[in-house]
Amino acid sequence: MVLVNIGPFIVPLPEGADVSSMERLRETMERFTPANFLFPFLGHALGTLVGAIVAAKWSASRKRIPAMAVGVAFLAGGVVAMTMIGGPIWFNACDLLLAYIPMAWLGSYLAGQKQAHKP
Repeated sequence: MVLVNIGPFIVPLPEGADVSSMERLRETMERFTPANFLFPFLGHALGTLVGAIVAAKWSASRKRIPAMAVGVAFLAGGVVAMTMIGGPIWFNACDLLLAYIPMAWLGSYLAGQKQAHKP
């Protein structure tokens, strides 16, 4: 959520865009440029990645299962948000295909890596 909130400070919203409510966001989203979708995507992807790493680290074994559960839960949230807010098809496809399940898998992989012990 932090990335979504700081995004407009780094990539300014287009003139006339109003994000004060979901209805106004939906109405003015056609004014957004691809750059305006960068921080929402990063928020979804990095949120899933961190959640998956934490879930996998807490698991004593089978680290992939809790990490993928986080990915599926975030994917479900992404589908709900997509149906409520809308957005361009290219962003929805990228978001749903790249931000959730692949990041959950990567989180499980990263959490399962053994750190080398220094003598």
